Amino acid sequence: MVAGICAGAVAAAVLAAGTGGAHDYTVRSEARFAAPGAAHARAYTYDPGLVPVGSWIEVRQHTADGGATVVGLRVTGLVPGHEYGVHVHQKPCAADPAAAGGHYQHVPSADPAAANPDNEVWLDFTARRDGTGAAVARHRWDFRPGQASSVVIHDMPGTKGARVACLTVPFGPSGGRS
Repeated sequence: MVAGICAGAVAAAVLAAGTGGAHDYTVRSEARFAAPGAAHARAYTYDPGLVPVGSWIEVRQHTADGGATVVGLRVTGLVPGHEYGVHVHQKPCAADPAAAGGHYQHVPSADPAAANPDNEVWLDFTARRDGTGAAVARHRWDFRPGQASSVVIHDMPGTKGARVACLTVPFGPSGGRS
């Protein structure tokens, strides 16, 4: 309970933070989940029992000059008490859950041991009693250009869960942008 409150407070602080330097980079993406057939959707639910149509998600990336990256997630309208797995994926969302590709990995590898929270962005959380949730991941590395494009919500934490929802996010490297 206390850990969830702390994670929510940290996520709110990360999501509220702006850029801090001339070359910092911040991306924010939010949407309401739509059914897979919805036109022009950026967020899809593939399992409305776990991620209802109309529930909401916000993801923010902040990369400091030098490459340290924080990714924050907030959601509303999900199933209270359910444990969700969330990871950054390689490709944008589409009506087909598989379209988002595999997990983004800082050091790409086919070795199953490389699927871990240090090499990937994991934002697992348990929805609170009111259906809200939040998570934050911090890494000393930045995303490679064009290789991280979505956040996928899975039906369980870790690496084995089915894909139940997806949000397209234009993740990117700081690359000297302001």
